[in-house]
Amino acid sequence: MNYINSPIEKIKFRNTDIYLKRDDLLDKHFSGNKARKFYYYLVNDLENINKVVSFGSAQANSLYSLSVLGKIKNLDIDFYVNHISSYLKENPYGNYKAALENGVNIIEDENFDFQNYELKQNEILIEEGARVQEAQFGIKILAQEIKTWAKENDIKNLKLFLPSGTGTTALFLQKHLEFEVFTVACVGGSEYLKKQFFHLESNEKFHPKIIQMPKKYHFGKLYKEFYDIYNELLKTTKIEFDLLYDPLGFLSMQNYLENKQNCDEFLYIHQGGILGNESMKPRYERKFNK
Repeated sequence: MNYINSPIEKIKFRNTDIYLKRDDLLDKHFSGNKARKFYYYLVNDLENINKVVSFGSAQANSLYSLSVLGKIKNLDIDFYVNHISSYLKENPYGNYKAALENGVNIIEDENFDFQNYELKQNEILIEEGARVQEAQFGIKILAQEIKTWAKENDIKNLKLFLPSGTGTTALFLQKHLEFEVFTVACVGGSEYLKKQFFHLESNEKFHPKIIQMPKKYHFGKLYKEFYDIYNELLKTTKIEFDLLYDPLGFLSMQNYLENKQNCDEFLYIHQGGILGNESMKPRYERKFNK
């Protein structure tokens, strides 16, 4: 099983050649930015730890990735969610179904408060979206892979693009790279994202640049331009991207490219999370394929 050293290939995006870091190809069951963020727990000896406690949505990519981590490391996973729809309970699908099959204990509790959760001696708590210092371990490896590739290909002026939830990946990439890292807030807006950066790193020189979009997007809401760019990328590159984060990631990169006045090279980092499309695609198809 390969959880590092994903390939980089060149694709054309709206008349611009860009490089694509294929973190979706790390492993069929453990890929994307969550594989990077959970890599610390995968390769280190979690002595006397037999349970991971975390939280998020019932279709979170982190839920599935944690379920795979639990199987590999023989850990129990307690995953708290505020709400599980009755339809999903009766008709499991996507990340929720896969996590259940992998033995995750999914606990519905609208009052769960991770800040006041009392950890037992054999437990560790991983915040939503893996917004933890331990995530730096795997993302530093990702940064080194990019450095090595850039040096081997004599690329000196590189700009990286990726979308952010908690901003953990973008932040730690910027901390360990001399290249500029650009990101866009997919959850809660730019001010929320900036607060997430400060939660992990007080020194602003390590904060990535946030691309401001002309339109406000609400996380999880369906937008035709998201569906259109997903289908465009699938048609032109034959690569499937995540429907929650990557469409806004590419739209923000397009927003930047339209105003660029230099000869930099561009690298986009694939977020993985394709299993989540099992729940997202039917929603888009019902709304826009009428």
